Amino acid sequence: MERQFISHLAHRDHPIAAPVSGAQVTRLLRRARLPEGARILDLGCGEASWTLRALALYEDATADGVDISADALNTAEGHAEIQGVWERIRLHKRSAEDFPVAERYDLVVCVGATHAFGGLRPTVERVRRYLRPNGLALIGEGFWEREPTPEALTRLGTEPSEYLDLAGTVAVAESAGFDTVYAYTSDLSEWDDYEWSWTGTLLRWANENPGPDAETARAAALEHRAMWLHGYRGILGFVTLLLQRRG
Repeated sequence: MERQFISHLAHRDHPIAAPVSGAQVTRLLRRARLPEGARILDLGCGEASWTLRALALYEDATADGVDISADALNTAEGHAEIQGVWERIRLHKRSAEDFPVAERYDLVVCVGATHAFGGLRPTVERVRRYLRPNGLALIGEGFWEREPTPEALTRLGTEPSEYLDLAGTVAVAESAGFDTVYAYTSDLSEWDDYEWSWTGTLLRWANENPGPDAETARAAALEHRAMWLHGYRGILGFVTLLLQRRG
């Protein structure tokens, strides 16, 4: 079972692939106050939850969504048809890192997908190239709420330098020529909802679909749950930055 398919299954009951509630997604997108006829780019869009919500809020906006998961993009296409916005979104199955800088956008979204570019710094540097002057970016990234314990680092398989604290995260984002004009820091209840959904949905699928794939899904769920409950819960935070390109 491919990693992308496991992720697709795990997000069935929490299609926003980050510890952010639907209400806060809407709040952030409203705060963007996009111009008439806005162009939106979603890098690592998954099921395009952020972009489809943006298209519902901004009825004359159009968008591009980029992801490597065919399953996620198929789901996004289906939701776009149901919501009646399929004519306003183009979906691209390719690596976000390889998506060409062929036009300028009013809003670029990259939430929970900075790994596609090798981290936060290269992400904001790349995102800036897609934006018009004074354009906006929504970047979602992890940060250390408090100093990570050795067990948390072991469970995550990472080093302390993998993330910064909140102040350091903002500083890195702004170093690429951005101002932080708003931000939202996810609370513990949002993290818990996301993680229980991720692990519980996989376990339920495994129970209802017995076979070799079920065992793979169950193992992935239990490994992830242990990493969360015995590792980074209350230690790893998540912030969604609303950034404006300077100049």
